[in-house]
Amino acid sequence: MDQRLCMSDDSKYLRLGVDSRKKGVELFKRLIPNILPGAFTPVCRDDERMDRGLILHLDGAGSKPIISYLCYRELGGSSWFEGLSQDVLAMNINDVIAVAAQPILFADYIAINPFRIPKDEVIAELAKGFKKTLELLSNYQKDFKITPTFAGGETADLPDQVRTLDVVGALFGILDIEKSPKLNRIRAGDLIIGLRSDGRAVYENRENSGIMCNGISLARHVLLKREYYQRYPEIGEPEIAEKYSGRFTLDSFMDELDMSLAEALLSPTRIYAPIIAEILMKNPEEIKAMCHNTGGGLAKIKRIGRGVRYVKDNLPEPSPIFGLIQREGKISWREMYETFNMGIGFEIIVEKDYEDEIIQIAEKYKITALVIGKIDSVGNPANEVIIKSRHGIFIY
Repeated sequence: MDQRLCMSDDSKYLRLGVDSRKKGVELFKRLIPNILPGAFTPVCRDDERMDRGLILHLDGAGSKPIISYLCYRELGGSSWFEGLSQDVLAMNINDVIAVAAQPILFADYIAINPFRIPKDEVIAELAKGFKKTLELLSNYQKDFKITPTFAGGETADLPDQVRTLDVVGALFGILDIEKSPKLNRIRAGDLIIGLRSDGRAVYENRENSGIMCNGISLARHVLLKREYYQRYPEIGEPEIAEKYSGRFTLDSFMDELDMSLAEALLSPTRIYAPIIAEILMKNPEEIKAMCHNTGGGLAKIKRIGRGVRYVKDNLPEPSPIFGLIQREGKISWREMYETFNMGIGFEIIVEKDYEDEIIQIAEKYKITALVIGKIDSVGNPANEVIIKSRHGIFIY
């Protein structure tokens, strides 16, 4: 048997205490009255309007706040916290718009250790970040709503529970069920279009490494020097043997990334809403499914549809940040593709012959888009993702 097809792997991420497959969440999924089974995000029916679905979504910036905290302590200034606001908005808005729903209301939840971090400064930076991001989205607001109203939130001082900072958000959205992705029309031969997570969109003010919010724990532990943990033990778990084993400092300028390591790790998660909204307004009937490549990386699409075999055999070379993480951490490519987005942050499934128009819309926003694979077959016992790359063939 070809070893590249091995179905199990010694996960470095798991040894760091993070399960990218999120085993156990199926126990919660059974409680959700999801009216769109197989869709990226669960949708509940609106009992007062049977043609409308309701979504209440929650996501956060993961362990990215630890990078912000380290930059604050090592490099000075509280501005390192501002970008976390876009991360939290993006992680929620991208997931909601992946089922063609419109984001309506957003609320934040900030848990902080006030003995480690000046709460007033952090809240001021996060408020600035939320304001900037929402104003930016409003500039691209058209008939399809992409800018939620900020509805407040909660700030909790939890010094006994939180070592540094946690930033989370909740997003309420509504869906016109008739305009939802046509999951029941997924067929063999349909194409998977991937939108890049790196580079610089027309609505972004700087280059993005493409890392988004997932895999940050793995990235920081394999890239950053152990001396950070020695100076700030609050950023690591004592039981983890392999913590902070890297060679670099936060201000190390990485030629292959053309930015410092801190800038690369804190590159804010791209918001795809302006692009997806335009696609949905112009091609609502052609969109069969969409996927935001967060936890689970390029295997994330496995959660979409029923009995679908996805084959990704035209993936571009991973963005430089991922090559750096893989090389420095000696991480298997199989784990890399299942942990990180690898440069493809969002995916759209369409029938063949509709790909060119969608690619052109994305490229109008200076986001590279390309066909990265296809639907190989439908009607299998379970969903399956096959990645064929120059780094190996991997089945998930």
